[in-house]
Amino acid sequence: MCVSAKGAYLKAAVFEYHQPASAEAAVEMLAELGEDAKVLAGGQSLVPVMAMRLGRPEHLVDVNRVAGLGGVTRSDGMLRVGALTRHRALERDLVIGRDVPLLARAAPYIGHFQIRNRGTLGGSLAHADPAAELPAVAVALDAGIEAHSVRGVRRIPADDFFVSAFTTVLEPDELVTAVHLPVWGAGSGFAVAELTRRHGDFAIAGAACGVQVAGGRIIRAAVALFGMGSVPVRAWSAEQALADTLAAEADLTAIGSEAVAALHPPADAHGSAAYRRRVGAHMVTRALRTALAEAQRGSS
Repeated sequence: MCVSAKGAYLKAAVFEYHQPASAEAAVEMLAELGEDAKVLAGGQSLVPVMAMRLGRPEHLVDVNRVAGLGGVTRSDGMLRVGALTRHRALERDLVIGRDVPLLARAAPYIGHFQIRNRGTLGGSLAHADPAAELPAVAVALDAGIEAHSVRGVRRIPADDFFVSAFTTVLEPDELVTAVHLPVWGAGSGFAVAELTRRHGDFAIAGAACGVQVAGGRIIRAAVALFGMGSVPVRAWSAEQALADTLAAEADLTAIGSEAVAALHPPADAHGSAAYRRRVGAHMVTRALRTALAEAQRGSS
């Protein structure tokens, strides 16, 4: 595979290709190959990195034919979404859209449809791009990320999963196999808002929000920002400010400002830290306004 970079055509360095048929076989390979191996799922991040030789894994473990890594099941108020579920399926699956709407609404913001046709939920979380939508959704919803190794299976809280930009707590021999997300139920509303230079670009700043209303009061809120630091940021103070507030009286502009008040976002060619704070506050306000309107309709 070739890509163009400043006029030069680059190819990945030589690697050995593996295609296990089961999760057990995959993690055994990862344990044996160690840090010289990378997991290939959708490949929408890994393949360009390899083509530009920013990464040179000696082994690729392709999990696309591993049984049981896709699919959606519901149990005990939680939705289990297989790690190999494509972004396009997140966007269109009726069960996801009904039970975890925030996941479905974040998916259309990811790149372009060609990327969404191949990119996967597990791959996006494991890649841990701080400007990506799905890590912020996982953090906002208190998701549990299921990781499989030869030592067994563990479920990692999303708040603990992301360490820094492109870095997670996953060990080299662990494979993300599923994500567990809570089903909020009646009176809930969800929304994603982000600012990008062009459709499909990574967000300069964005917010993923959820609100639940009962008896005219906000009984639950979730606010997470992306593009505002090295990891998705949970806006706990904004959530606390919303708690037990009359839905009709919530000052969402003030809540947006509260959500970013303590943040120190990066400055780059796309904007200063101050600019990102202003944009981030506005994205929180916009997403909460949409989510709250939906929640009020559902609670009436």
